[in-house]
Amino acid sequence: MNRRHVLPTLLAGGFAAAQTNSKVTKYCRFQKGSRIALGIIDGANVRQLNSNNLFANPSPTGTTHKLTDVKLLAPIGTPTKILALAGNYQSHLGAAPPRTNPEPFYKPPSCIQNPEEAIVIPPGAKDVHYEGELVIVIGKTARRVSVAEAKVCIFGVTRGNDVSERIWQNDPKIKDVQWWRAKGADTWGPIGPVIARGIDYANLKIQTRLNGKLVQDDHTSHLVHDCPTAVSFISQSVTLFPGDLIFTGTSGKTMPMKAGDSVEIEIEGIGILRNKVTAG
Repeated sequence: MNRRHVLPTLLAGGFAAAQTNSKVTKYCRFQKGSRIALGIIDGANVRQLNSNNLFANPSPTGTTHKLTDVKLLAPIGTPTKILALAGNYQSHLGAAPPRTNPEPFYKPPSCIQNPEEAIVIPPGAKDVHYEGELVIVIGKTARRVSVAEAKVCIFGVTRGNDVSERIWQNDPKIKDVQWWRAKGADTWGPIGPVIARGIDYANLKIQTRLNGKLVQDDHTSHLVHDCPTAVSFISQSVTLFPGDLIFTGTSGKTMPMKAGDSVEIEIEGIGILRNKVTAG
């Protein structure tokens, strides 16, 4: 990864502007040498935190690194679970009516991929699509919480790509019974590079670009089921723990990716998640 190239992209994605709003904090997980640590993005720098537990109220150590000197990782490395919502934008549903309740499914934690690292198309996958999404990061244990209580359980949000193989997912003759590989193959859950805390996640523009071409363009205000509603609904049956992730659904129509492509997910005020696509 060419970090000198990434830095202007981060700044253009809204990092510098967001720092003027004291209510929004951008958390990251980064590597420098052999050390992995948590930090807060501050303009062109990262302020290192004194704990690797993001949910234990860590504070800055006083050590600061230049963004160009570190590698930004997926901001959550080991969630206990990842859920994702199907059909949560009307633009993705088309003429189909929205479901009364959120429709979550599981993605395995092993699908997580770092920013700037490869989305790998495995043997046998023939119709692999991008899905740019807002991703909820849980900050407090949520078990049978109300919608109001769910808001307190949301630590912040990040960007994600719910990579999907449409044949394995939908083909009427040969689709799998479950979406275990159609949505969960290794590297098929890129997230990051930051978690935005304090941002109005119900009011953000979200876009996807494939090889620089705009291919998805929608707004989080158009979610069929908003973030607190999704958290509350899931928590009635499945306990959510700090660090768990919920992909909130994709918009519009998606298209296949192939080896050599580059895909970018941009969310207003948060920045850009970029990954290359390779065959493996």
